[in-house]
Amino acid sequence: METAGSQRGAQEYPHPFIHEVKLSRAQTIRGVILGSVLVPLRITLAALFFLIMWPIARLRLAGLSKEERARPVTGWRRWLFHPIIWLLSRAVFFSMGFLWVRVKGRRADLKEAPVLVVAPHSGFLDMLVLCPTQLATVVSRSENTSLPVIGALLEFNQSVLVSRKDPESRKKAVTELIERLTSKGYWPQMLMFPEGTTTNGRALIKFKPGAFLAGVPVQPVLLRYPNKLDTVRWTYKGASWTEAVWHTASQFYTNMTVEFLPVYKPSEEEKQDPNLYADNVQRLMAKALGIPATDYVMEGKFPVSKLGGLSLPLVSPSRETLSLLQKAGLQKHEIEAALARMIDRCQSGVQRAKVSADELSSILSLKDRQTAVSIWGLYSKDETVDLRQLYFSVSLLTNSHNFTELIHAAFTIFDQEGKGSLNAEELSDLMGALLSIPQHSTGALYAEASSLGLLTEENLLRLLTTHPTYGRLLNDLLQPEEAGSPHAPPANGKAVNNNRFTHIINGSLHHVKKFE
Repeated sequence: METAGSQRGAQEYPHPFIHEVKLSRAQTIRGVILGSVLVPLRITLAALFFLIMWPIARLRLAGLSKEERARPVTGWRRWLFHPIIWLLSRAVFFSMGFLWVRVKGRRADLKEAPVLVVAPHSGFLDMLVLCPTQLATVVSRSENTSLPVIGALLEFNQSVLVSRKDPESRKKAVTELIERLTSKGYWPQMLMFPEGTTTNGRALIKFKPGAFLAGVPVQPVLLRYPNKLDTVRWTYKGASWTEAVWHTASQFYTNMTVEFLPVYKPSEEEKQDPNLYADNVQRLMAKALGIPATDYVMEGKFPVSKLGGLSLPLVSPSRETLSLLQKAGLQKHEIEAALARMIDRCQSGVQRAKVSADELSSILSLKDRQTAVSIWGLYSKDETVDLRQLYFSVSLLTNSHNFTELIHAAFTIFDQEGKGSLNAEELSDLMGALLSIPQHSTGALYAEASSLGLLTEENLLRLLTTHPTYGRLLNDLLQPEEAGSPHAPPANGKAVNNNRFTHIINGSLHHVKKFE
């Protein structure tokens, strides 16, 4: 049944970062009636159990020095407080409607597998898996330590903490993680969600290598929610965490199945290559779940697919930008005029290419500032947006320039010293502008484009238009919006019209030949 449901979901959603709870009229009415009674009751009970846990969790490490806290808790502090917190944790989920959890297979002991890898990751309610795993140690964002109750529980758990904003924190966390996993039983068993973010469970996204860096055996753990209504998932788009809580708490009960697969022992090759190790475990778990293993990943705030080391956005900022501009009433000639103003700013230097939401509103000649804010939010992770990303990614879709002209303009702007070639960092910035999201793995592209010497405009154009992988990338960029997300099968099984792509490829090749 779950496999069939997964297949239906794969057809229904363009990628695994979207999930919506679809209710019939009868289910909606039933949810409102039951929810008005069950939700406040269950939230109150869960909050009560959390409040009881709060001081008890703090007591476990109370009075210990910094050096003592850096070692695993043993003795009376463990046998006294551990079962209390376990019982209260189970009570929280019981109060939310998880009346029982079906466990399949056998959990490996610490010496067999120092780490449990759990997938798919659907939302915060997945933390129920900590109960059948005896509150295994987790990895969490350091920012969570400031949250009431959660911070105390992370301290109790002696979690490995990492700040996503601080590269040094990541290095320290990796060192600590490897130290714990290779401690030969000194530290407790760890539990990690290798996907690193939540999905709709219709496919496994690419596993991050963290759990596999130490090269120790892992035990794959599968999570399933065999319910008529899929309410627990909280994803990039679609159902919010509040909706997940409401819909889940509105049910009489929610089923969860935890399946422990046999321990996976890495080969020598996998020990030397954590990414290979992660990919092989991902495929094994996907096969057991009956769902696809994909290269989808969440980079920053962008869900992407990987192609030739490059990141392709699954939700295209440039397409959404064009849609927002059209909804704001801008005609084609007005969009082209705005693009002309952008390129003028870009040619004046990097600093003038960075603009605020208000400046962007002026450049786009928008009457509604909110539209500019929405567009700014598609591209920006700080207080400014880089017009180079906005200009080149949108220009690819407007037909205002052919691909050859666009590459020439981009090459000229990113060749800041006017030396006629790009270095690796400049190529990364250029590809980030074309693809509308930052690129962090352009090494392979740079190596191929500069294999005959310097990375010149001619060499880059030749590679992007003739290479089988990067030619496919260009095809994806220029597909009509209705064709779906990158690498998705054509809608309704029909072939996508690639006339525009073929025309551009031919034109680009002609341009390259003129250089020879």
